[in-house]
Amino acid sequence: MNRPAPSPASWQFDHAAIRGDFPIFSRTIYGNPLTFLDSAASAQKPRVVIDAVRNLYESGYANIHRGIYMLSQEATDAYEATRETVRQLINAERTEECIFVRGATEGINLVAQSYGRTFLESGDEIILSNIEHHSNIVPWQLLRDEKKLKLRVAPVNDDGQVDLEAYKALLGPRTKMVALVHVSNAIGTILPVKEMIALAHEVGAKVLIDGCQAVPHMPVDVRELDADFYVFSGHKIYGPTGIGVLYAKFDLLEAMPPWQGGGDMISTVTFEKTTYNDLPHKFEAGTPNIAGGIGLKAALDYVTSIGYFQIQEYEKELYAYASERLRQVNSLRMIGTARDKAAVLSFVLEGIHPHDTGTILDREGIAVRTGHHCAQPTMDRFGVTATVRASFGIYNNKADVDRLVAGLEKVKEIFG
Repeated sequence: MNRPAPSPASWQFDHAAIRGDFPIFSRTIYGNPLTFLDSAASAQKPRVVIDAVRNLYESGYANIHRGIYMLSQEATDAYEATRETVRQLINAERTEECIFVRGATEGINLVAQSYGRTFLESGDEIILSNIEHHSNIVPWQLLRDEKKLKLRVAPVNDDGQVDLEAYKALLGPRTKMVALVHVSNAIGTILPVKEMIALAHEVGAKVLIDGCQAVPHMPVDVRELDADFYVFSGHKIYGPTGIGVLYAKFDLLEAMPPWQGGGDMISTVTFEKTTYNDLPHKFEAGTPNIAGGIGLKAALDYVTSIGYFQIQEYEKELYAYASERLRQVNSLRMIGTARDKAAVLSFVLEGIHPHDTGTILDREGIAVRTGHHCAQPTMDRFGVTATVRASFGIYNNKADVDRLVAGLEKVKEIFG
């Protein structure tokens, strides 16, 4: 796969070729073509990612960073090449600022337990938004209870857009950490994180951004955002599970103590004292997910070969089409209608439980997510216990949307 990225001046999106890069779409579900609308949970994998992982295990596997033999050196070079790819992707200043973790959840926990435990004190405040994923709530609650901190929540309006004036009012001298989602996994809202980061910095707070739903769909420049911490997961950007990235400013990482101890994060060990390895290895204890890291590079190279401009324009068109088609479905209530949104549609059908809707759609070969989407406070804000969520990736098209709408009409017929 060496597809050149088209120029923004005359953008193209060869959907048939891209969809053909994903082997899973050759299978059927209950005799129907697969319509996969759950990329916000985990995206499908292109052949180049599958091949990269398989090739490592078939012909090049060895533990990394430690061996002097060829296999180890080759695997180390391949794994570390991913770090430079990540640096370029998010425009970090140095590769040492890119820490490999199991996923965004581990990255957030690392920041809470290392930075938070060290630098936050009793009475300090942490600000979250009302539409955070549980992984950007629970780690801060654990820290709050341990350190006697205060959690404060920035509200969202009925469209699902954050109330910036209310957010500003929450900021103050005791605000030490702000943790925000870049794009809501549950309702698709894109937060104005650059502005929110700048406001937080005015009061001296550090800011962590959960970019899981942003990095697969839009360019992210951590230096332009001026984010102190930024996390994302590989499996949502068409890469393997069990690999993710924590970006953090170099001086913060230097000041933070290790979170986990073990091999590779040390320089010297005696029973009296341990000295720690240089960044980024100080935060990467133990044997890493070698295949995941190499597969992540294949995924990032794949996405950049298509081009973020092309991905954004295509998904924008697809989202507009899907929004219009779903508005034509009687008794359907959309949850989250912010002006700035990613290609995520969350909704309920009047009188029909989302799980029932999802079960019937599955028999039609349509995979959607149903439930609270690990965002129960978001559900509470909109007065629902669960929604049906259709989330789109680069392999989806208008035919998928049409199948979804036809499936919803069948659901309504069954439930009268």
